[in-house]
Amino acid sequence: MVSERAARSEPAEPAQALDIPTQPVDLTHLARYTLGEHALEREVLELFCTQSVLYLEQLRAAMSDKAWRDAAHSLKGSASAIGAWRAAQAAERAEALKGDGLTQFRAARIAEIEASLNEAEAYIASVLRAR
Repeated sequence: MVSERAARSEPAEPAQALDIPTQPVDLTHLARYTLGEHALEREVLELFCTQSVLYLEQLRAAMSDKAWRDAAHSLKGSASAIGAWRAAQAAERAEALKGDGLTQFRAARIAEIEASLNEAEAYIASVLRAR
């Protein structure tokens, strides 16, 4: 028998959901890629804040499964690059939606992504103010 979740095409939680850091952005992860250069970190974090708004708008405007998947995938990669794990996982859940599942869970996934992005962006703003 197919589970109700599978029948609705709602994806399961990602395996890495158990290892989410407490902060909205993993600055240790980011520092590995920027070699601790604060100016570069600032630039990458600011770019993420700008790009994430664009990806969210692309999700809202997506008229096909492919457009939805592409925007979600881009957002997942961008969030993963800076260590915004909750945002990356929200985008991963969105990326997995298709067909009826996309129709049924679209609004919920957008709300989840938006909340995780707002959290990450507020955290980024506080980090940048402190530097």
